[in-house]
Amino acid sequence: MKIVALVQARMGSTRLPNKVMKPIGGIPMIELLLSRLSQAKMVDQIVVATSVDERNLPLIQHVQKLGYACEQGSENDVLERFVQAAKTHKADVVVRITGDCPLVDPELVDEVIRRFKAADVDYFSNVSPPTYPDGLDIEVCSFRVLEQASQETDKPYDREHVTPYVRESGKFNTSSMQYGQDLSALRWTVDEPADFAVIEKVFQHFYPRTDFTWSEVLNLQNQQPDIFNINQHLNRNEGATMGTGQKLWKRAKQVIPGGNMLLSKRAEMFLPDLWPAYFSKSKGCKVWDLDGKEYIDMSIMGIGTNTLGYGHQEVDDAVRKTIDAGNMSTLNCPEEVYLAEKLIEIHPWADMVRFARSGGEANAIAIRIARAATGKDKVAICGYHGWHDWYLSANLGDDKNLAGHLLPGLAPNGVPQNLRGTVFPFNYNNYAELEALVNANDIGVIKMEVVRNMGPEDNFLHKVRKLATDRGIVLIFDECTSGFRETFGGLHKKYGVEPDMAMFGKAMGNGYGITATIGRREVMEAAQTTFISSTFWTERIGPTAALKTLEVMQRVKSWEQITQTGSDITSKWKALAEKHGLSIATNGLPALTGFSFNSQNALAYKTLITQEMLAKGYLAATSVYVCTEHTPEVVSNYFEALAPIFALIRECEEGRDVMSLLKGPVCHGGFKRLN
Repeated sequence: MKIVALVQARMGSTRLPNKVMKPIGGIPMIELLLSRLSQAKMVDQIVVATSVDERNLPLIQHVQKLGYACEQGSENDVLERFVQAAKTHKADVVVRITGDCPLVDPELVDEVIRRFKAADVDYFSNVSPPTYPDGLDIEVCSFRVLEQASQETDKPYDREHVTPYVRESGKFNTSSMQYGQDLSALRWTVDEPADFAVIEKVFQHFYPRTDFTWSEVLNLQNQQPDIFNINQHLNRNEGATMGTGQKLWKRAKQVIPGGNMLLSKRAEMFLPDLWPAYFSKSKGCKVWDLDGKEYIDMSIMGIGTNTLGYGHQEVDDAVRKTIDAGNMSTLNCPEEVYLAEKLIEIHPWADMVRFARSGGEANAIAIRIARAATGKDKVAICGYHGWHDWYLSANLGDDKNLAGHLLPGLAPNGVPQNLRGTVFPFNYNNYAELEALVNANDIGVIKMEVVRNMGPEDNFLHKVRKLATDRGIVLIFDECTSGFRETFGGLHKKYGVEPDMAMFGKAMGNGYGITATIGRREVMEAAQTTFISSTFWTERIGPTAALKTLEVMQRVKSWEQITQTGSDITSKWKALAEKHGLSIATNGLPALTGFSFNSQNALAYKTLITQEMLAKGYLAATSVYVCTEHTPEVVSNYFEALAPIFALIRECEEGRDVMSLLKGPVCHGGFKRLN
């Protein structure tokens, strides 16, 4: 009977890349593990089982240099990788050791093998149930059983984690050993940076010895618990239940403040701890996560960037041609001239255009030009206009000033105090409030979104236009979000009110970075009296994508499609809520439609919807940013999946505890610091 210990190791760990080769005292962790494991007397051969990923080459070379065999197999189908490695080395019995357990104890390995033989079973371990510290996991099974499991199970979870089918199918004789007390909460494995820090300190303590026993480590933990407190916030086998995206999100928050570049895409805004977080590809209204799972996006569609759907063929083809021809040059791209002319054609009141690549930039450009044109600093604003100092300064006097314009909790830390009193928020449809601001302050600019959750009342927009004209104020409409969703161009065209300047973004490039600031000549020429310039505003992909996107939009009348679909979704939400006796409030443009529950548990209900819809293959919460790929069939299937969740929420309104239904924390409803 040949007993082969297969050490599962790879360089592509999601949470801690290259961990198996990270040095501890100058020696790669995998080398320390193999050295300790080699002292097991019951093991005939040690084989490292890694994957075919080329990133594993340094691992393979090092292991082979040490004199151990190394076999490559599937990256994700680890069960098949084990079977092939065991077959290659003619194993009768396989001992499974994972490469993230450098404190593996050879005497404990021998004990598990002895008990496996004595029990005469198919499978034996010290992990079912777990009583030993996490990091001392040892599983032993016959090769025949491993091969049978590989032939019979097609569940990704079974194939990724090797032994679940053997343990849980009921087809095999299994047994286990337990320690005298439950030590399973102790964490001696290496999945994350905090884990590695603990293990590094353990080896430093025993240096130069590397053959210390697990009992000695336990004594060290009892005597010096501070060493082990570094990673005690992490849960045992957490990775087994986490998707690749969730693991990467945890890793991201260690190296990126907040985890990513956009608050609206943070996992905590959707489903903390359970959101897939990252995508591998997207097409139409479908998104695939890093594990290849497919979802229908009935959520925010790239934060409203893709009204033609993800990966639109014509737009992407135009971009590919640009890539082939060259994206950057010492010379300018002609597409920026063509795009400027097209936007002026769509908006005859405008004469000139400046381009950028993000909405915040476009807003900052517009404010700079408007202030230069009027010679006045003070701005009245209504709506969300980005993250720059000029805007966030509205919160310097009271950090609640902007709460009704996007998110509560936006602290103006880092914004110069001398900007206090330069920006004055006013509420939509409250003309008297705006007029009072203008009368009390030397306002030079009024910047506003054309619509804030509701349409204008009592000729509000026309009154604002007249006020701006009468007082010599530059009126700016921020259409970065609303543009090209109800009309071919700015939403202001619907209401027959022309601003002095307007900004467009999001939908204009169908997923590619491009924003525009357009305006009347007498205002826009003030840009020449100040400095506004940036290298990547001259790249070619953005204007190219925008030109093709506008062409397709105009041909298919996309704004009409998405408005109709959004109106249909909104009416169906209302009908579903009425059916189940739930009170909801709808909001937003039809193509950017959303709803909220009129309940103290509103955020918990939103989280529940996201959780349950995710399990059904949907990215969904309480908003849908509509695209042309949201066909009637897609919408119908979405509501079929959503209906039972509304019924569940009805039960919660009648007394059922919604928190008992959630598998993680409630989503965030505003800006919060993320640790």
